[in-house]
Amino acid sequence: MASITLAVDEGLKAGIDCFSWVNWSEIAAETAAEALTEKEAFERFKELAAKSKLTEKDAETLAEKVKATMHNRLKKEGLV
Repeated sequence: MASITLAVDEGLKAGIDCFSWVNWSEIAAETAAEALTEKEAFERFKELAAKSKLTEKDAETLAEKVKATMHNRLKKEGLV
């Protein structure tokens, strides 16, 4: 397994030291993996969006329809 070193300011280090039972390496690894997954998903989204024929006007029209439908549903349920 690879190893990395992080530099943090003294205040953060002091806060981290207060929680000695926490596995900070595991948290950092999980957070890095989540960030990588999000980045890959965003890159895939950009690829798909680049191929889209949906115009900004189409998107605005669709958004208005979704808002109206949601509002009507919530109104019917007595939530607005």
